[in-house]
Amino acid sequence: MTSWDDMGPANDLRFRQNHEVDHRPVKPHPSNTPLSGSHMSRRPIHNRGLFSTDDSALSKQIIATHAPDIEELDVKPVLFIVEDILRLGRPFTADASHGDKTQAHLDTLDNKKMVYSSRPDEKALHGSYHDEGVLDSLDHESEIIKLLAFPINKISCEITCNCSAGGEAHSVTMDLLKSLSNYPWDAKVVITLAAFAINYGEFWLVEHLHVTNPLAKSIATLKDRPELTEHAGELKKKFEAVVDLLNSILTVTHCLTEFNELPSAYISHESPEMQAATAHIPTAVYWIIRSLLACASILVNLVGSGHEYTLINSTAESWEILSLVHKLSVIMEHLQKQLAICKRIIDSKKAEDAYTTFKRLIESPQIDNMKILRAMIRSRVEQRPLYDGTRRTHEHLEMLKSKYVLLLISDINVPQEEVNVLHMISNQSSQRHEYEVLWLPIIDPSTPHTELHDTTFYNLRNNYMPWYSVDHPSLVEPVAIRYIREVWKFVHMPMLVVLDPQGKPSNLDALPMMWIWGSNAFPFTKAREGALWAENAWNIELLADSIDPRIPDWTIENRVICLYGGEDIDWIRKFTLSARAVAGALNVPLEMLYVGKRNPKEKVRRCHEIIDREKLSHIFSLRDYYDYVWYFWVRLWSMWNSKKQMGMTIENDRIMQEIMDVLTLDSTEQGWAVFCRGNHEMTKGKGNVLLTVLDGYSGWGYNVDHPDKFVNALDGEIKRCHQEHHCNRLILPGLAGYVPDRVVCSECGEVMEKYVMYRCCTD
Repeated sequence: MTSWDDMGPANDLRFRQNHEVDHRPVKPHPSNTPLSGSHMSRRPIHNRGLFSTDDSALSKQIIATHAPDIEELDVKPVLFIVEDILRLGRPFTADASHGDKTQAHLDTLDNKKMVYSSRPDEKALHGSYHDEGVLDSLDHESEIIKLLAFPINKISCEITCNCSAGGEAHSVTMDLLKSLSNYPWDAKVVITLAAFAINYGEFWLVEHLHVTNPLAKSIATLKDRPELTEHAGELKKKFEAVVDLLNSILTVTHCLTEFNELPSAYISHESPEMQAATAHIPTAVYWIIRSLLACASILVNLVGSGHEYTLINSTAESWEILSLVHKLSVIMEHLQKQLAICKRIIDSKKAEDAYTTFKRLIESPQIDNMKILRAMIRSRVEQRPLYDGTRRTHEHLEMLKSKYVLLLISDINVPQEEVNVLHMISNQSSQRHEYEVLWLPIIDPSTPHTELHDTTFYNLRNNYMPWYSVDHPSLVEPVAIRYIREVWKFVHMPMLVVLDPQGKPSNLDALPMMWIWGSNAFPFTKAREGALWAENAWNIELLADSIDPRIPDWTIENRVICLYGGEDIDWIRKFTLSARAVAGALNVPLEMLYVGKRNPKEKVRRCHEIIDREKLSHIFSLRDYYDYVWYFWVRLWSMWNSKKQMGMTIENDRIMQEIMDVLTLDSTEQGWAVFCRGNHEMTKGKGNVLLTVLDGYSGWGYNVDHPDKFVNALDGEIKRCHQEHHCNRLILPGLAGYVPDRVVCSECGEVMEKYVMYRCCTD
């Protein structure tokens, strides 16, 4: 067992030499002490060898006194009353009769010094446990008060007698432990503390009232107590030291009661962690009682000292109090460490139970979605935990009852383009009333919360989220966060989980469907996804219809539409000028739209500006170009992932092959383009091939005797212009979700070799 006696200033030789005192009784001045013999017999409790006792041997002696025959007692009501006595019975109180002289002594014991909590986050006693008038609210007729009233008063008398008789501290402490042998450890402490509080309270009650109350004045006279306000200067440090020791006593006491309150359902008393903690409790109880005796001795020494009050054994008492405070602080440090270990075990088991309960709930059939939402979002009955970004109001969870709820799950660093595009889709929704979007920001509960987190969250919630959000990330239950990470596999990238009206997750990854079809994908089920793919073929409507509102109009007018990309502005100039010249010569209505490049950087932004300035073709809005470019490419990847999840491959699905071809074209350093006539035939090619074909249009243009034949004629020339020596490549992002083992070259049909590439792109 760790020896607390080996710690602290008590073993510092210089400390002992500087504070060595004579423990022999001090004889009062005989002039005012007619009963000098009685004064000679009253002396303080001796504390020779205060910290010389071996803890191992001491512990055995203490445990030998312990023979409990009473079940565990809830002693908190008694402890609350004790705390009120110690708070209200402060050494000096200002009142009118004491005048300004007494007011000067208010600093002797400030209420705020009485901090009796074992937890650093709790307030002082008068703020955390009780307010004025708390005694009226306590049940003084409770069974525990009745049960312990007799032993409390009995121990109170024993303390007074032993302190007056000047017994040896260790022996008196052991005698008190024997008197309390049949009580649990925490009850021994609280009973002794209550016994001391009676003497402490009576002492200060007389002091506070003796000037105005004749009864108190007569009692003070018989006790021959000194006028404390006249000796406040000498007493200030003495009582400050007593208060510090009482604080330490109460702090350790609260820690002991906390051990008793630990739920046995989560931690057994026989567990190694509890054994390690409770092994030190008997010694802690011993030192608490011994410390209370030291405090009581100081009060008793004031009785009968009269107007010739002197600082009897003041230096010895100061050293003793200081040593006991240090002793209890070391004990407290150890107990708190063990208590923290036990609480971590309990919290872990509680969290596991809560997670199991949550998992069972969300995976079980429900009448509606309310139980699921309440389990995911913390809220009281009267609380409005939702924030409506459209109306800017706080709402109850019931606003989502029996609706499809699309959980937008992300951290607070959600990509801005995703929010913007989702907002755009939401505004276009014809079926928006059938479902609600709810943003669940996921923050790791173990991550320290900062003001920056709040600033980022509120900026997103208030300015960019036109749907429902939780009012604060802390409202998302930790069990829900764990489930989202472990079962739904959320890591960092945003995901959209669909809860049906009964709260059942019907789609764990609805974002691809949202990007591809928007609200037309409602209710975002796998069946609906399959039906949508059955209705769609590879054409401009699938590729880009949702990207730009001009495309549907061009399609209806049966115009030739050219989507092109890349970041080589020289190639862009040559290509757009050649394409427009050929179309003009052949009377083909041509519309060209620049779609940039996947992961657009600074070069793409400059290309947009130049194309707009030189009127080379249509572009996306300069203000929102990044969102539209991002949206075009994320739709392609969403199609890829959707097809992959349905079991399709590039070998058996044309759409996947076409997507692969466009991604391959984008992976080259040069530009590329896709041509289509309305929603009909399509062709594509990479930059150098397209320039060659367009520059030689005189050799094939005669075949275009009608604008509708342009795309087919262009397609034939692109295929005839096949280069014998070419090098195509396909760059897949690391988060593509699926890397095919076999990819066929879009030009020659050969299987492409597979490599791993690590790339740092400095635009």
